[in-house]
Amino acid sequence: MFRVHDPFRRGQLAIAALFCSLGFQYATWASRLPAIKAHLGLSSAEVGLLLMATGVGAAASFPLVAVLMRRIGSRRLSLVSALCLALLLFAMAAAPDYPVALLVMACDGVLVGCLNVAMNAQGAALEARHERNAMARLHATFSAGSLGAALLASGMNALTSTVAVHFAVAAVLLLLLLGSARSGLLADDLAAAGEKKEAAGRKPGGWAFPAGMTLWMGLAMAFGTVTEGAMNDWSALYMKDVAKASAELAPMGIAVVSVMMVLARLFADGWRSRWGDGRIVRAGSALAGAGLALALLSGGVVPALLGFACVGLGIAAVTPCVYVAAAGQGSDALTLVATMGTTGLLAGPPVIGFVANASSLVWGLAAVAGSAFVVSLCSTRIRWTAPEPQAAGELTHEPA
Repeated sequence: MFRVHDPFRRGQLAIAALFCSLGFQYATWASRLPAIKAHLGLSSAEVGLLLMATGVGAAASFPLVAVLMRRIGSRRLSLVSALCLALLLFAMAAAPDYPVALLVMACDGVLVGCLNVAMNAQGAALEARHERNAMARLHATFSAGSLGAALLASGMNALTSTVAVHFAVAAVLLLLLLGSARSGLLADDLAAAGEKKEAAGRKPGGWAFPAGMTLWMGLAMAFGTVTEGAMNDWSALYMKDVAKASAELAPMGIAVVSVMMVLARLFADGWRSRWGDGRIVRAGSALAGAGLALALLSGGVVPALLGFACVGLGIAAVTPCVYVAAAGQGSDALTLVATMGTTGLLAGPPVIGFVANASSLVWGLAAVAGSAFVVSLCSTRIRWTAPEPQAAGELTHEPA
């Protein structure tokens, strides 16, 4: 890392590099799917199975991640998984046939599951150690990494059509990111950080129900990622087929959602300090559901864009807040909640498609609005950590 003397900032930059690298790695191979499809001679159905292999690998990684988190801790797991994800790009570029490509993508999913849990554990430990909110901004850097990968893909396409060259450049950049993060990551394991936060928020003689809490957190995460994933996959189609937007305006649906999510995550840590995670999740998910429902009832392009903006603004802080709450229950809880989030991300778009095919896309997106309301309902059953008075220092630039 660069010489940063503030321990909080040093840790924040290191963990942000992990989030950025995950978004960058994912968007790198996703941006070259057409070239991979042409190289392997795949049909659209086979490409769908290729994507599913990644999701299945991530969802199936739960037992492995739980064991690795206990044995080697979040710091080493994040470093190893980030390194393997960078090197895996070479395997993707060199895959000679479809079965090998399926295996590589399944491995990618497992590694994504490992890094996702480990880096969120690091983020939660950073907040616990310094009593300052940081998770929302860390999640914003994931989107920044995806954007950077898209820009690199555009530039590399202009220079060369060779996927191997593109992936080699991307791998070098990922290794540089990993090298910059290595010295700033926290050495404390997640369990110690989680026990410290749980003990601080519990009254003397109090008793917690970790299993029930984990279930509600997992449901909130699953339905929150259903909302995110479905909007990414179906907003453009709604704009074109239902709102009757022009071809130029149709992609603005996903653009509005994405921009609002990034902006909200940049400011959400300050909101968390003022009002607490529970209020942010309850109000935000309710805003997402209500805004989208009103847009569907109103019809038209402008209401749709306003409704999509409400979804991006409202749902943005859900996953960062739930990750922090799950980390307070320990590494196993965080791993399970992250896996349920991956499941929601995978299952959401197909389920919405099934509803749309059985009725209409309006009813499909109405189910998305319902998912956001379910998040708000689940959040009422979660014991959230009260906002720390010291967190105001993040807004006033006082030392932590």
